[in-house]
Amino acid sequence: MTDEQQKEKRPLSMTRRYRRGLVIVGLLCMLATLAAATLLFQRSYTGQVDAYLGQVCDSVAAGYKAQTSHDAATLADLLPENDAALRFTLIDGDGTVLFDSEAGADLAALPSHADRPEVIAALADGSASVTRESQTMQEETHYYARRIDTPDGVQVLRVGEDVATLWVLSADTLPLLCCAVVLILLATAVLAWWLTLRLVQPINHLAENLDTIEADVPYEELIPLARTIQTDRKLREDNETMRREFTANVSHELKTPLTSISGYAELIETGMVKSADVPTFAARIHKEAQRMIALVSDILQLSELDSTQASQSREKPVEVAPVDLAALIKETAQNMTVNARKAYVTLQYNVQPATVQGSKDLLTELATNLCDNAIRYNQPGGHVELRCGTGPDGPWLQVEDNGIGIPQDSQARVFERFYRVDKSRSKATGGTGLGLAIVKHIALLHHARIDLQSQVGSGTTIKVSFPKA
Repeated sequence: MTDEQQKEKRPLSMTRRYRRGLVIVGLLCMLATLAAATLLFQRSYTGQVDAYLGQVCDSVAAGYKAQTSHDAATLADLLPENDAALRFTLIDGDGTVLFDSEAGADLAALPSHADRPEVIAALADGSASVTRESQTMQEETHYYARRIDTPDGVQVLRVGEDVATLWVLSADTLPLLCCAVVLILLATAVLAWWLTLRLVQPINHLAENLDTIEADVPYEELIPLARTIQTDRKLREDNETMRREFTANVSHELKTPLTSISGYAELIETGMVKSADVPTFAARIHKEAQRMIALVSDILQLSELDSTQASQSREKPVEVAPVDLAALIKETAQNMTVNARKAYVTLQYNVQPATVQGSKDLLTELATNLCDNAIRYNQPGGHVELRCGTGPDGPWLQVEDNGIGIPQDSQARVFERFYRVDKSRSKATGGTGLGLAIVKHIALLHHARIDLQSQVGSGTTIKVSFPKA
């Protein structure tokens, strides 16, 4: 793997991203605030200009209308002398310019103003306010026009003023804005560093104290993560404990028959066994070997089920097909008849139509293990009954016996690997302690629920309920 690929796979720094995000947010907020403030200032300023032009125009128009003569000379005498930025224009009703404070005496060069929007609006409505941008886009001209009704006819008095545009105002304050941006960015960077430090420190502290992670969660949003970590740690610890126990149990279970086999074989090898006793010793060796084969077979079965369950968790479910539970129960009962007769146990079945989506081989293994357990932990003269059917919640399979039963404190553990309620009886009957563990795994693979009801001396009933198809 190249250095570039290693850099690409390296996780991103939360601190760096958080700081960068705060700086970017601060910059965007600042630019948005500056833009909004500039626009509001421009609007407020132009509004004040329009209001001022209206006041001046109305004042001059009122004075002009009160005069006895209504011409350019009369208007010129009424104009304020301290405001050279204003442009006054007197326009006749037909659009002819009678007076212009900037054009002076050269009025002939001015075109007719009859098509000017402010003049048209003033003649129609009495007054009008219009803003026009200049060709250079450096400034805009605000006009306010007032209609004057005189004995000589209708006239329009217009007052105008050139105002710098938003771009010009911004350019004038650009150095100051740049300095403000730099200062704000520096303040934002310092604030981002401080906030990031306060945010990350509790998380680092949390990582250093995983034993009390749920009690020391600094932020509400981290509670699901803390619970997941705690659950995962507990699951890992439980798995490690189960692994050690499983290894110890397997070693113990294999050691016992191997010791017996080795002892009997050594006696035969050294000639310490009479010829008449050799078949007996050979039978014992064969029995212990069969016990080992059964144990290894169950261990391999559990390993295969663990692998299948892991694959299913990765969204690769076990292959399923419709399985007739009634036919499966009948077949299981026929196969277990010999075992039941050897144990002097009556084996019966009572089936109703029921179909499950699942693996026939695994479900046969489940039913066989349940039936074998019911026979193995029964008493001479006892009975075992296999049932199946379909209820409101879906199909079900049930094995009932009237055997020795399971104590209340052991019922939650009977599905653990190598757990035995009566170890001496298990040894006598040849059980491996893995049958119900296999049943549990097969039920999990089929999303089934196991219900156990048992009473010491009265028997045990185990029901496996499958989901609706």
